[in-house]
Amino acid sequence: MSSTKKLTISAMVVALYIVVLYLTQSVSFGAYQIRIATSLYALAYAFPFLMVPMGVANLISNLLFGGLGPLDMFGGFMVGVITTGLIVLIRKYEMNTWWIVLPIIFVPALCVPLWLSYLLDLPYAMLVTNLVVGQTIPAILGATLIRVLSRRAAMAAVMGIR
Repeated sequence: MSSTKKLTISAMVVALYIVVLYLTQSVSFGAYQIRIATSLYALAYAFPFLMVPMGVANLISNLLFGGLGPLDMFGGFMVGVITTGLIVLIRKYEMNTWWIVLPIIFVPALCVPLWLSYLLDLPYAMLVTNLVVGQTIPAILGATLIRVLSRRAAMAAVMGIR
């Protein structure tokens, strides 16, 4: 795939992440953080070059909608990169696409409370529990998205999936 196509796809996915987060912000920043936009992390399975763009999408979203400052922005960037990096490894090792669910749930659930517990003065364990619950829906949506896309011959060819 050409650099231009990769850049175009990256820009479209970052924009889509921000729009989805904007439309769902009422549930994305609550106690359970049901951040539907994180289901788009699954697209790194199809397009491994999305690792850094997904981190950038999270950073921009936390800047625009989060309101918790630089620590939350940088942390969100790192969570996006780490989560999508693990998804790329799932593809590399040809694991079942349902494994995508695990990083989408557990990377944010275990990492985000590291700074949220400090910023919000809340117990780490409570935040982890809430984020595991909240991230379950986006994780299932993300894995389902990849399964549906890979069943379409034209999309599977673009994604480079057999």
